[in-house]
Amino acid sequence: MSSGANKKAYKGQKITVTFEARRCLHAAECVRGLPEVFDTGQRPWIRPDLAEAERLAEVVGRCPSGALQYEIVNGGAETPTGPRRSRATPSDS
Repeated sequence: MSSGANKKAYKGQKITVTFEARRCLHAAECVRGLPEVFDTGQRPWIRPDLAEAERLAEVVGRCPSGALQYEIVNGGAETPTGPRRSRATPSDS
């Protein structure tokens, strides 16, 4: 383990996804959003190159706990400020 962060990085050509297991709420937003990328039956269970970086960033952004984060290669990183609300229920009418 490195620096005690318990955060694992899954590097793709255009995007890197990090996962912090202790924060995960197992809401499965990732698995429902991109099952070809997030497959708990495979190792590694996150395969970032199996989807477009923009679409993957969108699905990672749905993670209600912030356990998943991303960094676009030569681009920006997502910086969650805390737990997120699920986007399953639209807030705008």
